[in-house]
Amino acid sequence: MLVSMSDKELKRLSVLQEICDQRITQSQAAQLLHISERQIRRLLQKYKAQGPSALAHAGRGQISNSKLPEELRLKCLNIVSDQLHGFGPTLAHEKLTTVHGFDLSVETLRSWMIAADLWMPRSKRLKRPYQPRYNRDCFGELIQIDGSHHDWFEGRAAKCCLLVFIDDATGKLQHLRFCESESTFDYMISTRLYVEQHGKPLAFYSDKHSVFRVNQSSKKDTKITQFGRVLSTLNIDIIFANSPQAKGRVERANRTLQDRLIKEMRLKGICSIEQANVWLPCFIEEFNQKFAKMAFNPKNLHRSITETAEELDDIFTWREPRRVTNSLTITYDKCVYLLENTEENQRLIGKYLEFLEYPDGTVAIMHNSRKINYSLFDKLSQLNQREIVENKRLGAVLNHIQQQHEELEQQNKRNRSQKMPSRRAQKTAIQERNLNPVLDLEMSI
Repeated sequence: MLVSMSDKELKRLSVLQEICDQRITQSQAAQLLHISERQIRRLLQKYKAQGPSALAHAGRGQISNSKLPEELRLKCLNIVSDQLHGFGPTLAHEKLTTVHGFDLSVETLRSWMIAADLWMPRSKRLKRPYQPRYNRDCFGELIQIDGSHHDWFEGRAAKCCLLVFIDDATGKLQHLRFCESESTFDYMISTRLYVEQHGKPLAFYSDKHSVFRVNQSSKKDTKITQFGRVLSTLNIDIIFANSPQAKGRVERANRTLQDRLIKEMRLKGICSIEQANVWLPCFIEEFNQKFAKMAFNPKNLHRSITETAEELDDIFTWREPRRVTNSLTITYDKCVYLLENTEENQRLIGKYLEFLEYPDGTVAIMHNSRKINYSLFDKLSQLNQREIVENKRLGAVLNHIQQQHEELEQQNKRNRSQKMPSRRAQKTAIQERNLNPVLDLEMSI
């Protein structure tokens, strides 16, 4: 008679046989099997009376007591195949329980659907093939861009991001720049450095990062990001890759840089983003000498810049529309900007102006290509500590005001708007000019 047994049952069989052969005691057997001596005596009694089959689980090969009726299984599968065609197990389970009133688990339905070929598990699905494509023919025809987050300085500095611009036709590293995060302003700074050095390429090839593509619907109904508007103004197209494999050239470059670049910076003793950005052009030149190749067509499709430096300054900005109030003011990021009270500006009441925020932290207000003079009224400006010291009689009142300010800070009402752009790229410039005192304090922390 053939008896199927599990590893646990086979171990019990060998231990009980050693007891019968008087090689070990019942106490030692209980310690080996992690059960009590009383249970050892029960098993030994059954083993001597019925043989090895007594140690096998009695329910093996039998129908489970918790098995659902066959009629229920057939009803569920008929409904799924007829009415819920194409539904996954989770969604089909929701409809079966809420609409049809069945009581069963998702995993039970999943196993039924897999057995009936109504659902294919992910592990058995054919993987999507990613076939290689040929490089573009001309230099400057397509530039792949990406940000690589990594511990580039091996603990000598904080983790940061490396923005990589690589030409698709030649594999040349066109531009590298370290930054704290992969933000819109950082890409604006890097893109301007790129076009000033090489010219304007035909197109950029990127992933679907929110810097490049609007991924969520908003009340503004904007179909283009701030960075996309910059590229559109410069007449540079942007193409979005559907997978990391599609932009494999820059992904493979990131992997190579995470090996070679890190070790080169270790040998050079580079310990900060500023030092690395100064040294990167030397690394790019050495890297391209080793790994770059000739394009199939020697033509360079980079276009020269026709815009002036001032025009480029206005192009590489974060732009937001703001409406002029009856008091000749506009509000941006919890700051009130007072426009000059002139007859020309009074005609702008009720109209929308463009508020420009530059990567270096400066701001401007523009209407029909005309910049408007303004003065700043910061609603979040802090108290002047010198006035507190000089006016000692107001100490109690000022203490009360300070307490109110602390309560507002705890309630997150003294912070800048969370909808505004990330300003890590502007940190140094903002601290130098002291544009927004509260913002400066936040960034210094």
